Amino acid sequence: MSVFTPLDIAAIGMVTPVGLTAPASAAAIRAGIARLGESQMYGKKGEPLVMGLVRDDYLPPLTGSIRNQVGFLSRQGRLLRLAAPALLEVCRGLELRQIPPLLLALPESWPAGAQSVGPALLGQLAAQSGLQLDLRRSRTVQQGRAGGLVALRRALDLLTIQREPYVLVGGVDTYMDRSLLKALDKEERLAERGVSDGFIPGEAAAFLLLRLASQGRVSPIAPIARISSLGLGVEPGHLYSEQPYLGDGLADAFREVFNSLPPDAPRVRSVYAGLNGERFWAKEWGVAYLRNRARFEEQLDLEHPVDCIGDAGAAQGPLMLGLAAIGVQRGYRSSPCLVWCSSDKEERAAALVQQAPERGSSTASAGLRRNA
Repeated sequence: MSVFTPLDIAAIGMVTPVGLTAPASAAAIRAGIARLGESQMYGKKGEPLVMGLVRDDYLPPLTGSIRNQVGFLSRQGRLLRLAAPALLEVCRGLELRQIPPLLLALPESWPAGAQSVGPALLGQLAAQSGLQLDLRRSRTVQQGRAGGLVALRRALDLLTIQREPYVLVGGVDTYMDRSLLKALDKEERLAERGVSDGFIPGEAAAFLLLRLASQGRVSPIAPIARISSLGLGVEPGHLYSEQPYLGDGLADAFREVFNSLPPDAPRVRSVYAGLNGERFWAKEWGVAYLRNRARFEEQLDLEHPVDCIGDAGAAQGPLMLGLAAIGVQRGYRSSPCLVWCSSDKEERAAALVQQAPERGSSTASAGLRRNA
């Protein structure tokens, strides 16, 4: 049986098309409020593409130095404007001697012509946010939707081996890139009127402040929720592979999640699913669920935030972990809750979120709970 050291979620920050903070985003998505509409981007048929976007005037402008580096209308500039306020939210009010290392999920590599992003974004994010990030130990995880969950394993190394008291795990993505949208449209992956197989491009940023659950006894900050298990998988027959698709990657990720639990552990009652409207992912979920069916309750709540905000790409993992954490803390999502994400390429990942044990309150924890 594999072993996972539980992690506590101590704080959350988000920017989404339906909310500029974690509480606002969670409340809007819970209520089913959607912000999807025609954009200024056009598809190959000459019609405006439907997208889930944050209103431009809701985002902070780029600082002068960063604007000169990346350009205001670039994809990289958009990522920084999304990420900075979410990062500031997760760090707000926390009396940390220094900002912890950041593991940031970014988009996978895309077709030639699409604007690429990489490790340089970390330094630019520090300048845009005004925070003194620990750049020496911070890393990017350029693995798309599953990247934020993949980063949890790296976060464990920082917490257990390097004995960091806290680690930040986040993700940011936007499909606001003409070359990228053109390539996806050519592949007929984008949603169209009257077509049931396609996704609505979106954007978001989400960050989690994590610590070892065992450190909760000595911390003044009460946890929002607990990540109790993690599973990773690799899908050889992924969306851009020539190998046959067998559905092994996500099923293996589920199996690793459940194998780290005792046999009498409660069955999963709610799921935040990495579905986006494309049939490929629905098929993958079906395979993984059936191979692990004994671990799920018959009455299962299946949540897919893309209905409200579109496909959030590399932000999807931290975003859904944060939504699950707020949901189980406030009692409107059943615990334990499974969160899973699949990247366009081979990465697959899943994690289990459950209610954190009750503990005494304090001024710091009360403030954090209001912020959650």
